[in-house]
Parts: sequence; structure tokens; C-alpha cells
Amino acid sequence: MPEATQNTEQEGGFEPPEGGQNTEQEGGFLAGAALKMTERGKFMSQEYGFDTKKVRAGYEPKDHKYAVSPPIYQTAAYDFRDVENAAALFGLREAGFLYTRVGNPTVAVLEERVKALDGASGAIALSSGMAAVSYTLLNLAEGGGRILTSPYLYGGSADSFKKIYPKFGISFDWARNLFDPDKLAEEIKPDTKAIYIESVSNPNTFLLDIDAIAEAAHKHGIPLVVDNTVATPYLYNPIAHGADIVIYSATKGLNGHGNLIAGLVLEAGRFNWKTEKFAHFDEKYYTLRDAEGNLRSFLDVFPENPFTARLRFNFLNYFGAALGPFDAYLAIIGLETLSERLAKQVGNAESLAEYLKNHERVEWVRYPKLAEGRQGELFRRDFPRGAGGVLAFGFKGTREEREKFLNSVRLFHYHVNIGDSKSLIVNSPQTTHGELEPREKEAADIPENLIRISAGLEDSADLIADLEQAFRAAGLGLY
Repeated sequence: MPEATQNTEQEGGFEPPEGGQNTEQEGGFLAGAALKMTERGKFMSQEYGFDTKKVRAGYEPKDHKYAVSPPIYQTAAYDFRDVENAAALFGLREAGFLYTRVGNPTVAVLEERVKALDGASGAIALSSGMAAVSYTLLNLAEGGGRILTSPYLYGGSADSFKKIYPKFGISFDWARNLFDPDKLAEEIKPDTKAIYIESVSNPNTFLLDIDAIAEAAHKHGIPLVVDNTVATPYLYNPIAHGADIVIYSATKGLNGHGNLIAGLVLEAGRFNWKTEKFAHFDEKYYTLRDAEGNLRSFLDVFPENPFTARLRFNFLNYFGAALGPFDAYLAIIGLETLSERLAKQVGNAESLAEYLKNHERVEWVRYPKLAEGRQGELFRRDFPRGAGGVLAFGFKGTREEREKFLNSVRLFHYHVNIGDSKSLIVNSPQTTHGELEPREKEAADIPENLIRISAGLEDSADLIADLEQAFRAAGLGLY
């Protein structure tokens, strides 16, 4: 247990190959086809830096009547030019959009932009982070199987693993050796389909050696799935450390303004899905047939990003957790200030952690920069820009005093989101992780006196003053 204290990938739309056969990825069909490869491919081939990509990638104004800001394509469907165009779109022989449930030009800009930031081969935006989690797990373990998972997770994820997925034949094993990846092999079973972790855990901000965990997963022919919500691609790139699938709740730091619900799934494009364990990826579909009527699989049609393509055409298409174009637009605008916001939030979180660790009414503080031992080593190795705006501390006092403290904050918002531009505070064991039974909280190292903070963009001195007046209101001031 930790102590308390270049993307050169071509994007989106494509020029159909000679003969009309489409072998391009799903970004070219439905997800980003309205944006031409010729212009956007030139842009992304330039090896631009992170901040340039976050405001420019995935969008070419010339393809949208020269609008500087991506338009909101608030439409349910799209006209066909003619019967031949309709046949070509449905046959995956021509780029274009059919129906917004499966793909929309505004949503495509968000997908392509985050794909560029993560260096992924494919991306799909969904209507929530939980949709991203559920579609990923169903896609991995379709037909049954096991997931080896971290116990240090968002409470909703952990509770759904217990209550929902077993009814679909998917079981979960809570890893005991995450901090000792050399021993993870002991926990991988013949029907284990993936390892699932968070890069920075919520609420404890525990860090893992993702490089070593990825190596253990790949030795056993299974992918590593990383929820990177807290860190965002600005602070940490899981794909660069061996992850195969990356999940985001874009509700949080990616957007950063607390005004939408959204999720994303990205894939690295390196994992070999053509194995007996993942035979469902090689299943032939009539809907994927070629011009001669030959049935094809997702591996045949989308060799570079079969995972997100399968999510789009099977799960998004028929389960329907579609992200609306207006919400996608909000996420695009929020993404433009990702670096600036995260840098300020990291600074505020560090100031708050320093203040709290010296407070006589605080038992402990959990924040990676304060960590010692292996946690401190991982922080220094993997997080040169900081580990995010989330931290946790142990409140020293009675339950009544703790509740009075929370009721007394004035500047902090008391609610369950994270990554907002406003600073947030919450008693996680009774709220975000209130679904967990006592033994599950113990396994996740979430004591009842834990309070989680998500640092926003306010002045750090004002945030510290607000906490101090709340301690005093609870009769627990610093003397």
C-alpha cells in the first residue's frame, strides 16, 4: 500500500483507394469523413507540439465554410447525393456521414483531437465516462471472461463491476500485486481478457508502474486498459507507457468546466486481436461485406483500429450512448485550455497539500508529490508536469466535526465532480465511494475520514483561507 502523504497518425477522412474498396479506418467512415485527409493529413504530419494540437488538430476551416470555430452540426441525419452515394456509404466504399447516433462532424473533431493528443490509432466519443467503461469491457469480454482489476478505482466503476457485469458473464478479480507487477502473472487466469487500472487513482491518487503492468499483460496475450481521467493526456500518456486502451470521462479535466457529460475510448493500434481469446474480433459480418459480397471481419476492414471500430458499429450503433454535437462542441472548447488549466490546478493542489500536511487537524495527506518510496519514484519518473489537481486527506476529528467542516466551506463547491475550473470538496467514503461495502473500502484503502479535494483555478491563498475558516467553524482551527 502506498504511503499516505508523437503522433504521426493520419486523421479522420480519407481518399477511397483505387477501385472503390475502402480499407481505411473508422475515422474515415462516419467518424470523421467530412474532413478531408489531404489537408488534415498535412497538418498532423508536421509533428506539432501538444498545445498546437489541442487547439488545431482534427479541424480544417476550409472544409467547413471557413468557420474558425468548429460548427455545431445539430442534425439527426445527412442527405445522400444519390442512390449510388447511399450504396457506397453503407458498403464502406466512400467516406461520409449517415446518422448522428453513429457519427457526427462536430463529434468527429473531438475524437480526432484527443486521438492526436494521445498518439492513438482510433478514438470514439460517447455520452458519458461510464458508457466508455461499459462498452470497453463488453467489447473485451463478449461471451464471457474475466477482468483483472485494480481495487483503487472510482466507486461507480467498482460497484458496477460487482453488480452489473457478472450478469453478462463477465467476472472481476481484484488484483493483489499491482504494486509488485512481477507477481501479477500469478493472478492472470486462462479466461482473463484484460487488466484494468487507473493511471492516477480516485480518490487516493495512487500511482502504478504502468510500463511493468503492460509488460505483464502482454506476456499473457491480454491488453492493458487505463482510465486516464485524472491525469489527462497533458500530464500522462498511457499509450507511451504500454497501454492498449485508454478511457476518459471527458466530463472531468479534459473539458474542465463542469458543463457536460461525455466519455472517450482510444486504442493504441498495437495489440494483436487475432487470437483465439479474442475470436469475436475476427467474426465475419454481412454488414462488413466487400463489393463482391464477401463477408469480412473488423480485423479485415479496420486493421489499425479494430477495437474502436467495433465499439462504434456494434455497441454505439445498437446500444446508442451517442454524444450530442453541442456537448462535443463544449468539450472541444474546453480542451483548448487543457494545458493552462491543468498547470494551474497542479500548482493549487501542491499548495493545498503543503498546507494540509502541516495542519494539526489533518491525520495524513495523499498526493503524489508528497509521496515517498516507490510512489515518489513513480511520480518523479512519470509525471514531470505534476500528477493533477486531485488530493485526499484524513480529517482528524469526529464525524460531527467533519460534517460541520464540510458544511462551513464557502469558496469550495461541495459536490462529486472532479477536474472542474472551480475547486470542489467531498467526503468520498459517504458519496462517490458510498456504494462500497466496508471490506471493499478497506481493500481500496478508503477510510471513513477521507476528504477529497479537486483543486480549481482560484487563487491558492483564497482556497487555503477557506479551508482554514472551515476548520475554525468546526472548532478545529490551526493554533
